[in-house]
Amino acid sequence: MPLDPIYTGIREYRVTNGFKPLYTMPVDRARVADRDTEAEIWDWVEEPKEVFDFDIDGPAGPLTLRVYRPQSESANDGPLPVVVYFFGGGWVVGSLDTCEAICRAVAALTPCVVVSVGYRLAPENPFPAAIDDCYAALEWVGEHASELGADPARMAVAGDSSGGNLAAVMALMARDKGGPKVSAQVLVYPPTRHDATTQSMRDNVDPMFFNAQSSAWFWGHYLAYPADGESPYASPAKAADHSGLPPALLMTAEYCPLYDEGEEYAKLLSGAGVPVEFHPYKDLPHGFLQLSAVLETSRNAMRLIGDFLHRRLS
Repeated sequence: MPLDPIYTGIREYRVTNGFKPLYTMPVDRARVADRDTEAEIWDWVEEPKEVFDFDIDGPAGPLTLRVYRPQSESANDGPLPVVVYFFGGGWVVGSLDTCEAICRAVAALTPCVVVSVGYRLAPENPFPAAIDDCYAALEWVGEHASELGADPARMAVAGDSSGGNLAAVMALMARDKGGPKVSAQVLVYPPTRHDATTQSMRDNVDPMFFNAQSSAWFWGHYLAYPADGESPYASPAKAADHSGLPPALLMTAEYCPLYDEGEEYAKLLSGAGVPVEFHPYKDLPHGFLQLSAVLETSRNAMRLIGDFLHRRLS
C-alpha cells in the first residue's frame, strides 16, 4: 500500500528541510536530536492521577523508575494490574521522557499502573547492561507492586522498538529464571535478530525514516562483540524454545525494516503454543505510535494495546 498521507507529508518536510538520520551523527548529538522529536502529551487520553520517579538499587547503581497511576474509578476497587514498560531508541537513544505519552496512554486505556524503566544505554553500557537493569526492575516490581497499589499477580511487559526487544527478552528471562510471573507481553515493531537479512530489511532503505542502516547502527553500538547477538537475550528469535511464554500482542509496520522479524517472531510464538495477536500495519513506517496525536490509525493501535492488556490482566 502507499505510505499514509500524513507520513508522506512528513517525508516531504524532512527532504525540504535537510533531515539528517541519527546514524549520521555522533551518539551525543543523536540523543539530543531524538529527544527533540519526542511525542507531545496527548490530549485524547485521560491524564494520570499521579506520575512520580524514584530509584531502586540496580546492578550498577541507582536505577530510576517512573510510575503512572490512572484516574480510573477502578483504582478504588483494589490493586490494579501493572505494566513494566521499556522505552525505544535502539538501546542507544531514548529515555523515560521519550515514552511519556505512550506510558500515560497505556495507564489510562488499560487501566493499570505503568512502571517505566530508565535502563542504561549503549555504547557506554553495551549488552547485557540494559537487560540486567530491566530484569532488576521487573524483579523489584514483582516483589513491591503492592507498594504502588498494583497486583504483582497481574503483571505484563511492554515496549516499542528496542523496548519491544527488551520486553520479549524479559518474558524469556522470567520464564527461564522461574519468575517473576509475567501474564502478557506487548511487542511493538521489535527487533528480534541482530543479523537479520530479510526482505523488509533489504527493501526499507529510505533515509527519511528508520531504515536498514539505522538498524545496523543501533545493533553496532548495542553489541560490544557481534557474537553477543547470538544470545537469545539479545536476539529473542534465536531462543531454542519459545514455549511457556505469556500471551503476546505483536505489531509491525510495512515501511519498517523490522517487519519480517516481527512476523517471524509471531509465528515462532504461535508455533510454540503461545497465544498471539499479530497486527501488521500496511501503510505506516517504524515508530507510528508516536503520531497518536494526529493519526487515527495510531490512536486505534494504542486502544488495541489497552484492550489487550485489559483482557489479559483482568
